[in-house]
Amino acid sequence: MAGIPPKPWPTGEAEQVEPLVKRVLAPNPSPYTYTGTQTYVVGQADGPDCAVIDPGPNEADHIEAIMAAVGDAKVLAIMCTHTHRDHSPAAAPLAERTGAPVVGCAPLAIKTDLPRSDEAFDTTYAPDRVLEDGEQMRGTGWTLTAVATPGHTSNHLCFALEESGALFTGDHVMGWSTSVVIPPDGDMGDYMSSLEKLQARDDVVYHSAHGAAITNPRQLVRGMIGHRRQRENQILRLMDEAPRAVSEFIPDMYKGLDKRLVPAAEMSVTAHLIDLERRGLAGRSLEAGVEVWRTN
Repeated sequence: MAGIPPKPWPTGEAEQVEPLVKRVLAPNPSPYTYTGTQTYVVGQADGPDCAVIDPGPNEADHIEAIMAAVGDAKVLAIMCTHTHRDHSPAAAPLAERTGAPVVGCAPLAIKTDLPRSDEAFDTTYAPDRVLEDGEQMRGTGWTLTAVATPGHTSNHLCFALEESGALFTGDHVMGWSTSVVIPPDGDMGDYMSSLEKLQARDDVVYHSAHGAAITNPRQLVRGMIGHRRQRENQILRLMDEAPRAVSEFIPDMYKGLDKRLVPAAEMSVTAHLIDLERRGLAGRSLEAGVEVWRTN
């Protein structure tokens, strides 16, 4: 995670990022969303129809910007990668404006509210159709295939644009930072499996919900897998030195971390610890009311 940089593209304006894809930046920058959530409009230029991916926050100016990017095209589908509040709340008002169905990820089963409001769950999300892995939505000159990628959330999907080799990765792979995996809904084991699934694909570019387009996707995913394994090894080494609470991992693992991001780092460490516990490599106990982790 990092501070908020200058915006790479003005909010409220559609940017043509490839022949079938426009990108619209929402005005919701933060330490967790980078420059803001990026909504994508998929369809031929001046074509008869399109799809909207990750409509973003329910903010009137952003919805108007999406409508401007859509133009005269008929919206065939409003597609959500997952149900964090910076991704899906605009789906319902956009559906009301366009008459398009909301499709994509399932409603979130675990509705525990999390400390970070910009990534807490959208419990109002109600899709008209849930897409399973491999299911497709089609329009004039475009085909979007659902790719199940649980981990960041249990319901996370990516969408592959078959005509260009692009993959819309939501928050699973981002163009500025690694994704935060937050239990109980986020699962590190699932996240790693989903990264390996993407590593085996031949997508040529990733369009994520936050950050620049990723033009070296397999190289980046390989690095992300290595980064997570490095974090796992750090955790095991620190537990070998001494049992410790989650908060006691942070100073060694995240030197110089912005204090606003400490809760996210603690969630990530917790996700690793739960995964290690499931694999029989770590365990926990209560000591003076504090949960302490150690190697098995």
